[in-house]
Amino acid sequence: MEAAIDLFALTFSATLALFFVLWLASLALRDASIVDIFWGVGFVVIAAVAAVASEGALARRLLVLALVAAWGLRLSHHLYRRNWGHGEDFRYQKMRRAHGERFWLVSLGTVFGLQALLQWIVSLPVQLAMLSPEPAALSRLDLFGVVVFAIGFAFEAVGDRQLTRFRADPANRGRVLDTGLWAWTRHPNYFGDAVVWWGIFLVAAATPFGWLSVIGPVLMTFLLMRVSGVALLERTLVRTKPQYADYVARTSAFFPRPPRRRAELPPSGSEPEKTSLEREGDPGSAIKRPRGGSR
Repeated sequence: MEAAIDLFALTFSATLALFFVLWLASLALRDASIVDIFWGVGFVVIAAVAAVASEGALARRLLVLALVAAWGLRLSHHLYRRNWGHGEDFRYQKMRRAHGERFWLVSLGTVFGLQALLQWIVSLPVQLAMLSPEPAALSRLDLFGVVVFAIGFAFEAVGDRQLTRFRADPANRGRVLDTGLWAWTRHPNYFGDAVVWWGIFLVAAATPFGWLSVIGPVLMTFLLMRVSGVALLERTLVRTKPQYADYVARTSAFFPRPPRRRAELPPSGSEPEKTSLEREGDPGSAIKRPRGGSR
C-alpha cells in the first residue's frame, strides 16, 4: 500500500508540473490549444515516471511503457501537424470571450488543472500494471490486452489518416467522409481511442490489483462518448453539413457496425436519429480532441 501511495503521489506531481508548464506556455502564446497537443505526451510522462519509480515486473513495465509511448506520441504528433499554426481552438476562444481578462487564471483550473486530473485518473491502469511484481512473466491476459490495444490503435490511426487525406482534397469541402472506417462508425478515431485504454486495462488486470483501475477506461469511454468527443462535435456537424443528417441515419455513432442500406432507412419524413448532443444538450466541454477532432 505504501508503495502505491508513493507512486501515485509521484505521478500526480509530475502530471501537475507538466500541465502547469503548459499553462505558462499558453499565457506566452495566448493560445490554450497547446494543452490538446500535449494530451498524448502527458500519458507518456506518467508511464515513464511509473516505469522508473515502481518495482513491478520488468517485462510488464517495459510492455506498458512501449504501448503508451506508441499511442501517446502518435496522437500528439498528429494533433501538432493538424493544429499548430491555425490559431486557438474555438472552445478556448469562447471561454476567453466569456471570462475576459480573468481567462488567464480561469484556464489554470478549468482547462489545465481539469485535464491534469482527468489524465491522471485515466492513467491508473498504467500505474497499477507497473506496480506489482507478480506475475513476473507475461500472461495470456497480458497478450490479449496487447491484441485489444492493437485493434484500437489501428482504428484510431487509420481513421485519423483517412480523415486527413479526405480534408486535404479541396473537392471535399462541405462533404461528409463516409468511406473506409467512416462507413462503419461516425467516429472511428474516438472508438479506437477507447479500445486502446481497455487494452491497457487488460494488461493491468493481469496483476493482483490491476482490476481496480477499471475507472480509467470507463472514464475515457464516457468522455469520448458523452462529454468531449461525439457529443461535443456532432452539434457543429449537423448544423454546418447538410449531408450529415443522412450520414447519421446510415452510420453507427460509436461502435462499428455495417452501414445501413437505403432500403433499411426510415421512410421519408420520419425523424432521423438524434445525435447524443441533440438528446442531452451541449456540455460545453473544453476537454481533449480540438477543432472537430473526428471530422
